[in-house]
Amino acid sequence: MRFHPSERVAVFIDGVALYQTARALAFDIDYRRLLEAFSSRARLVRALYYTLLQEDQEYSPIRPLIDWLGYNGYGVVTRPAAEPHARRRGRGSMDVDMVVDMMELADSIDHVVLFAGEPDFRRAIEALQRRGVRVTVVSTLRAGAPLVADDLRRQADQFVDLADLAPLVARDQPRRDVAPERLGEGMSAT
Repeated sequence: MRFHPSERVAVFIDGVALYQTARALAFDIDYRRLLEAFSSRARLVRALYYTLLQEDQEYSPIRPLIDWLGYNGYGVVTRPAAEPHARRRGRGSMDVDMVVDMMELADSIDHVVLFAGEPDFRRAIEALQRRGVRVTVVSTLRAGAPLVADDLRRQADQFVDLADLAPLVARDQPRRDVAPERLGEGMSAT
């Protein structure tokens, strides 16, 4: 990733897309490390995480993550899913929310980092670039089938494969050579 230390950066994360991309690359995201990776390289103005929530579930397995993100430097934008596993249509889409937030911040930032792969974002990137904002898209080409649209990748000023960011943002995996009952000794939670 190329940033100037004084560059004002905003990070926009499509939570479902990032989860699917990391899963396809066989690692989990450490969101604390992800935030540090950007704040240590530039002036991080905002980090926003977008996700869908099931309305009818009493407990959502994503709720602890959303709560943690909200208390640890991320803005969290949620929307009810239209139906179980809905993602792209009607009430279930987060793309419009992300684009509106990007445009609202465009005058206050120099660089957008977009964790997404849908081709729908290409025109938004083009509009940001006309306003003088550089755009980096983060997704992957290495997961069997590409998880990023070719048009989106080509429109971006910079494309970063999430696989290349893994050393910076992957959650440390427990060592397999240590007995499970000893894993907690001397380790702190992230």
